[in-house]
Order: sequence, then C-alpha cells, then structure tokens
Amino acid sequence: MAEEAHILIVDDDARLRRLLARFLGERGFRVSTADDAAKARETLRVLQPDLVVMDVMMPGESGLGFTEALRREGAEMPVLLLTARGAPEDRIAGFEAGADDYLPKPFEPDELVLRIRAILRRAAPPAPSLPSSPIPLGALVFDVERGELRGPAGTIRLTGGEAALLTALARRPNEPLSREALAQALEMDEASERAIDVQVTRLRRKLEPDPREPRFLHTVRGRGYVLKPGT
Repeated sequence: MAEEAHILIVDDDARLRRLLARFLGERGFRVSTADDAAKARETLRVLQPDLVVMDVMMPGESGLGFTEALRREGAEMPVLLLTARGAPEDRIAGFEAGADDYLPKPFEPDELVLRIRAILRRAAPPAPSLPSSPIPLGALVFDVERGELRGPAGTIRLTGGEAALLTALARRPNEPLSREALAQALEMDEASERAIDVQVTRLRRKLEPDPREPRFLHTVRGRGYVLKPGT
C-alpha cells in the first residue's frame, strides 16, 4: 500500500516542502502540498490523502491545533507531526492532539519514509481471515479482524493508532501487556512508550462509561495494560 499511498505535506517552509515532495515522489508516493492549515483544509475538501505529514509550528493555526480539529471533525487519516521541538513533553502533546507519530527535526528523509510506511501498515485494513467472535465491552463490541468498534448507534471512529492499540490488546485479552510490547506492536520506537499512555487515555474515552473508573481497559501497576472483556 505504501508505494501507492497519497501523502499530503503541510509545512510553511517552501524549501522543505519541495525537498520532501521530490524525495517521497521518487519513492513511489503520490504527493500533494499545502503551506498552512487553511490551504490544507481546501485540499482536504477535494482529496482524501492516506496520510498527512504536518509541521507543528506554522503561521496561523498550528499543526497541533489543526490535528485536534481534524479529530473533532471525525477525520480518520493518520497524521505524522514534524517539529524542531523534540522534548518528551512536546511529543506527548502531539499524541494528545491525535497524531499517530511525531518526528523531531532535523531528521533523515529515510527515517521519515520508514515512519510513513509503519503508520500505513497499522492503518491498512487487515487481510481477510476466518471470522471470530466480536469481543464484548459493555454496550460496545470490538471486531478484532476488522479493527472496528461498534455500539448501539453504529461504528465508533478510531484513529489508526487507537485501532492498532485496541487490536493488540484484544488479541491477548486478560493478559497484561507492557508499554514496550505495545510500542513494538504499533511499530513505534522505544522513546514513544510514554505515548502509549496517551493513546490509552484517548481510547478509554471511547470505550469506558466512566474513563476515570475503567471497567475494560485496566492499568496493571508496574506491568502495563490489560483488556478485560465483559458485558
């Protein structure tokens, strides 16, 4: 999928936009560009990219603000944020905004390609397989094979990272999984283990009747997280 994927680059640095567009194009991606969030919105009205690569620090609406707005509006395409600020708290802020990955500048273009391919693999529909029983989570059910969370009102939208995390937990229900194991399952680097906590928080808001008192997605102190199905 990655070799034919359509990437939208959003960055106010014209030179970087040109370099990334050329580099990704040479590797088989289809590329569109925008120099700010407003132009990106115009592009998204007519195009549905497979992934957005976006700078955090832009004039007007920041990349963080735009990512949060996309998630509020129900947009599901993965977002990879780029920024010159690579401190852990900045990375966490990116994941809290709904990003799927976060790459500090300066970076090697080859690393960007690896990150893009990893995100697209996580977001890709699973290969057809024998159906399995959906996992009950109170009034919701999670279809592991489809990576789909459903409730009485229909399908509940999950970002690519949220779906990948829930799938990893659902494949081993009632078994605690460490942050390291979950980061590996999501093809995230070790520095992103703290971002698992952010993804869990976001996922609980969609799974739990009261996210402050989880019934299904539990923290196991010193070990990680465990999914406990139930009605």
